[in-house]
Amino acid sequence: MKKVSFVVVGAGSRGGIYAKYILEHPDEAEVVAVCEPRDEARERLADAHNIPANMRFKDWRDIADRPRLADAVCICTQDSMHKDPAVAFAKLGYHILLEKPLAPTVEDCKVICDAAKEYGVMLAVCHVLRYTQRARLVKRMIDEGRIGRIHSLQQLEPVGYWHQAHSFVRGNWRNEAESSFMLLAKSCHDLDLINYFMPSQCNRVSSFGSLSHFTHANQPKGAADRCTDCPESIESQCPYSALKIYLRDRADAFDTWPANILTMDATEESVRHAVETGPYGRCVYACDNDVVDHQVVNMEFLDGATATFTMCAFNKGGGREIYIMGDRGTLRYTDAGVELYDYLTDTTTDLTAQTGDGQITSGHDGGDTGLMESFMAALRTGAPSLIASGPDISYASHAMVFAAERSRRANAVVEIDAQ
Repeated sequence: MKKVSFVVVGAGSRGGIYAKYILEHPDEAEVVAVCEPRDEARERLADAHNIPANMRFKDWRDIADRPRLADAVCICTQDSMHKDPAVAFAKLGYHILLEKPLAPTVEDCKVICDAAKEYGVMLAVCHVLRYTQRARLVKRMIDEGRIGRIHSLQQLEPVGYWHQAHSFVRGNWRNEAESSFMLLAKSCHDLDLINYFMPSQCNRVSSFGSLSHFTHANQPKGAADRCTDCPESIESQCPYSALKIYLRDRADAFDTWPANILTMDATEESVRHAVETGPYGRCVYACDNDVVDHQVVNMEFLDGATATFTMCAFNKGGGREIYIMGDRGTLRYTDAGVELYDYLTDTTTDLTAQTGDGQITSGHDGGDTGLMESFMAALRTGAPSLIASGPDISYASHAMVFAAERSRRANAVVEIDAQ
């Protein structure tokens, strides 16, 4: 079996996950170079993979200036930093694993997809939900006609109160100018999954949503702008307190997400210091966030089917819930597994229990692993059909997201051009 070589550009949380998969499969793949501007993150990943000093870079351009170093590149930079490296590495002949979303604008998304096709390289966008065994099971049931023709789909993304506070109020995806709008940053996964399940193309959307809670107007009277400075009588009653989320709720697991995002060496002392001095200790009502905290999207497809999607911060968090309604049966997709209800027999079947498809323990319900397995198989065999999230499919999913956001802002039904 041919060993696949990788360059990792971006040694943060997502880059680290894909690199970890490679590390755990040394007979199949290897990381030969890493690029990361933060010294500690770069050196930690490079040391784990025994990468020589001359293959450790701060700027991806220093790699792009050289002849091709590897079969493929993992681009896991921030959202607004995808287009330039993706195009540059495509020109050099690197196959590309690109963290979602493609880019913050539909124009840049098209540039990336066109570059991959022009230079004949494989592009796998990290829509990892397509690669879970659970999603593949649902898709197989649909394709086999087990629920007949789909007429409607409902999907819920319960972001979670603490996840919203961490990533989209205090964190890297809080501000559209620095990253992207909420539906693209968090929920392009979801609209892509809807696109995966629905047999027809989405042709128009409407959307509503706003930032309604995490604003200065909702800051309790007497609260401080940093949680460690807040009066105990107010801080102790705030579910979004950084002291609660990163310290009290993680008392036995400081080295797990999200506490380990605050500091490279996550201990109680270092996490507390980060809360006292860094951006993750800010009051959620005194940040520079502007992305929405709840949104709904209504979709119509060319065959007349409809779908609805809800993203909301105000819940416990957890897995997505999907209800697919056909004219012969229904499918339910939840954390518990996949259920098929058949109208003819009036029976409910737990498909997950029958197939064992629910026995997944890795990231994104096994999607991270499924993506890497599919991408490496495509590279070894030269078969892009093994990639379920190639350029054309991913561009179509992104087109739905951008159309929905235009609808929300314009308060209008928007037609989709997925070309």
